[in-house]
Amino acid sequence: MKSLIQKIDRLYIDEQSRNSKLVDRLTAAMPQEKIEWVKEKPFARSRGELSAGEFDRSKRHLFITKFAGEFFKRCPGSKPGLLCCNYFVLNWGQQCDMNCSYCYLQSFINSPVMTLYSNLDQAFEELRALAKTMGKQKLRVGTGETVDSLSLDPLTGFAHDIIELFREFPNWTVELKTKSSYVDQFLDVDHAGNAVVSWSLNPQPVIDSEEHGTASLDERLSAAERCLARGFPVGFHLDPVIWHPDWEKNYDTLVDEICRRFKPSQIPFMSIGALRFQPEQRHLMRERFGMKSMVTSAEMSPSSDGKLRYPVKLRTQMFERIRGRFMANDPAWKIFLCMETPETWVAGSPFKNGELHDLFDPKIVHDVAKAQVFHLQ
Repeated sequence: MKSLIQKIDRLYIDEQSRNSKLVDRLTAAMPQEKIEWVKEKPFARSRGELSAGEFDRSKRHLFITKFAGEFFKRCPGSKPGLLCCNYFVLNWGQQCDMNCSYCYLQSFINSPVMTLYSNLDQAFEELRALAKTMGKQKLRVGTGETVDSLSLDPLTGFAHDIIELFREFPNWTVELKTKSSYVDQFLDVDHAGNAVVSWSLNPQPVIDSEEHGTASLDERLSAAERCLARGFPVGFHLDPVIWHPDWEKNYDTLVDEICRRFKPSQIPFMSIGALRFQPEQRHLMRERFGMKSMVTSAEMSPSSDGKLRYPVKLRTQMFERIRGRFMANDPAWKIFLCMETPETWVAGSPFKNGELHDLFDPKIVHDVAKAQVFHLQ
């Protein structure tokens, strides 16, 4: 908790968020000299794209406000040209206190401050409304699209609240996705076995080079072991896979370490995805991290979805290597590709895979849209 407080230079609280559960928690934890009550978003008069310095500053300033839109949306992976695993997202903020060189928020969110929403109760009501017609169907909801699900959780307590909420929806699954090791604050929460705690994983040399301010590989895997000991399902995402001169050796080592510490029966799913980013993001990445970064010097080209990606041949080679290493350890591992174009599916179409079919069943999206509770963007 102390280290998190030290990372935040300033806590701005919108006057309209007074008396919310989140604000009560934060004001009780943060030194009063760091707290400022405001009536508008900090740095609201700034215009244009953030500079490298402004983006770095944004990770040290936290803004609490109400969200005016709908919390529940479809995953960005539902775009044409990609295979989507019927994932939905519940965004409770935007921006992250970690500093990964490849982070897509550098181009996706042009915000001068980290932001968390104080009216999470509205998001819960959206889910309860949907449950009236969809409560008996399987639904997967993630919380780590525009924020890290757990990196600020010792301060916010959001995980505790959402784990308790999903006890009302035993047929649904909520995923808390992180690069942190902060899990101890919710391990004692009574849960329904449908709160999956997942980690984005990379070899330690990649973490050291590109994932600044995150937990080490061992810290992430140890946190996963603690979750399993308390009955929480665990998921892993080897994403983004990043090419570098020693990539084969380093990803082999990563796979072997996962297989040494975990069994396929303990991990309900594992996804793999390669480095990709919007073209306009490249200049900011180079300004912030220089040309020694593994990602700023990579040879990329536009793909069918407009993002810069490695050539199909290289992506396929990396996916075949990693998946093959898992299968050599145990063919029971359940692996699918995330945010990838169909030609890179090294295991064939997931629609023909009995283990993965439900994840990609298009009927789920149609049923949610038919419920007409709110719009899916």
